[in-house]
Amino acid sequence: MRAAWYEKNGPAHEVLKVGDIPDVTPLPGEVRVRLKASAVNPSDVKARAGARPIRWPQLIPHSDGAGIIDAVGKGCEHRLGERVWVFNGQWDRAFGTAAEAITLASALAQPLPLGVSFEAGACLGIPVMTAHRALFADGSIAGKTVWVSGGAGVVGHYAIQLAKWAGARVVTTVSNAAKATLALTAGADVVINYHEQDVVETIKRTVGGVDRIVEVDFGRNLPHAVQVLNDDAVIACYASSSIPRPVYPYPDLLWRNPQIRQVFVYTMAQSAKDQAHQDIALWLKQTSPIFSIAHRFALSDIVKAHEVVESGQKMGHVLLTID
Repeated sequence: MRAAWYEKNGPAHEVLKVGDIPDVTPLPGEVRVRLKASAVNPSDVKARAGARPIRWPQLIPHSDGAGIIDAVGKGCEHRLGERVWVFNGQWDRAFGTAAEAITLASALAQPLPLGVSFEAGACLGIPVMTAHRALFADGSIAGKTVWVSGGAGVVGHYAIQLAKWAGARVVTTVSNAAKATLALTAGADVVINYHEQDVVETIKRTVGGVDRIVEVDFGRNLPHAVQVLNDDAVIACYASSSIPRPVYPYPDLLWRNPQIRQVFVYTMAQSAKDQAHQDIALWLKQTSPIFSIAHRFALSDIVKAHEVVESGQKMGHVLLTID
């Protein structure tokens, strides 16, 4: 079967290869998914670049994808022929979704409804599960105000949609007009262009304060968060790229009784993953989610796909379409 892989960490054009490898057979408790699409997430390109040093002779990248179960191991016979979306494909193992097929534990392949395309299914793993955890790990958000930082990013895009589905009011921050349009389309109630508007003043004027923050850059935005948090609020952060080791303003936040929650989907508790899967299935059934796909590449063009993600200029998902 065709697959992409790398044998050492480094720049995409230097280390990524595409070719034929032996087909794979599921073990007991596993399924084989004949993949139709593979998502290229920021964590995938960071891992290839060296954030997670390679521990195997050969590593097939990417965690998320979608396709059809075409072979099963013992105990999974009932799953043959299912349409599924895949998550955690390449986590702590050498075999990801940048291939024509993947074998993995049955629980890592979740049912994909008939009305949802394989491309959309490939978007459901890291971004949607991250957004879900950030929003719902600390209780209901119905009637609460949520600030989604980076509302045009892939996590922020779904955080807006999930928050509205759950009955919250959503304020989001973006960096330009095109991103503002995307955030409004996703359902945001208030969109703030932080290059043109004062974030703290606008939040206080439009919504008063916030009960949840879904945060893409914790260190950079913490000074703003301190000024707009309501009592007992939660900052759920999944990245802090600008300031990896921020100074925490303890005296300024103490009297608000806030919680700081870090979100890392790969290693979160199984109960959290199970809840995410249940809620995502319900969300797909009850709404018509918007999947923003910026670029599609063939498997043979995986280098270009990685470079687009690394550029930081895309707005939406980057996918490999696998025929």
